[in-house]
Amino acid sequence: MTPAVGLRTHIWNNNLKSLLLLAGFPVLLLLLLFAGVLVYMGLGTGGGGDVALDLRLAADRTLELAPAALLAALIWFAIAWVFHQNIIDASVGARPVTRSEEPRLWNLLENLSISRGRPMPGLRIIESPALNAYASGLSEAKAAVTVTRGLLQALNDEELEAVLAHELTHIENRDVRLLVIAVIFVGIISFTVELMARGLFRGSLVRAGGARRGSSGNAGVLLLVAIAAIAVAWVLAMVIRFSMSRAREYMADAGAVALTKNPDAMISALERISGRSDVEAAPRELRQMFLHDDKAGFAGLFATHPPISKRIEALRRYAG
Repeated sequence: MTPAVGLRTHIWNNNLKSLLLLAGFPVLLLLLLFAGVLVYMGLGTGGGGDVALDLRLAADRTLELAPAALLAALIWFAIAWVFHQNIIDASVGARPVTRSEEPRLWNLLENLSISRGRPMPGLRIIESPALNAYASGLSEAKAAVTVTRGLLQALNDEELEAVLAHELTHIENRDVRLLVIAVIFVGIISFTVELMARGLFRGSLVRAGGARRGSSGNAGVLLLVAIAAIAVAWVLAMVIRFSMSRAREYMADAGAVALTKNPDAMISALERISGRSDVEAAPRELRQMFLHDDKAGFAGLFATHPPISKRIEALRRYAG
């Protein structure tokens, strides 16, 4: 059973997780860099007389390369930080809309924002028949709410208002900023791990073909250590991804009910969305930002959202 969490506690936890991600990323990057040096040495381009000496040499090379690697990662992160909205829009095919283009949607979001005493987020639409929505932006001033065309067509005003209130609650609760930071970091880590894994596989094929017979006798051990380091980095990336508590969706559902005073509308919207929410998104990590993700993985172990049935049950139990 998920323990009761107050709104202020939820926001504080999100802020703390954001800081921990920012602090822990350089450490994880150094681990990946160390693994890369080991792969480079293990494939026959370096290595000393014994394993301990080779590992020490790899550590020294890692420290030498660390400033350049951290600078490259900072540049990547800065670009993603500044252009994250453009990147997300391009990934899912979203486009901004104006009041004249979508007056119904615009007026609903504007009225909710006014009732909350907060600036109205930007508004975007994905031309997809799927039923889904998400909020994005690293601050309230730069926040945006995106909905699919299918959602706009399938939901009545009360249901659509509930979904918009759900996304506004994500913005207020700082869920959006945390998820954006997590998506950026996991994307960098996953991309790096994938490149290293491919390089390791191709290099191993070359070694198997006898192209590097003069390499160090410790190559096998170095490559095993590198594989272990890459595996640890990948697992940590998945931990970051799935540490984004699914309780955030229950909190946003509750926030939508508090804002609209209409739990039936939120329940009805979720019922309509169930099984019809699949939106094409690359990278895969963007799905955790959606209102719902139908792809739960093996037995729900890798789900980024709680089942809609559980969310409806919670609304009926606590919202009446």
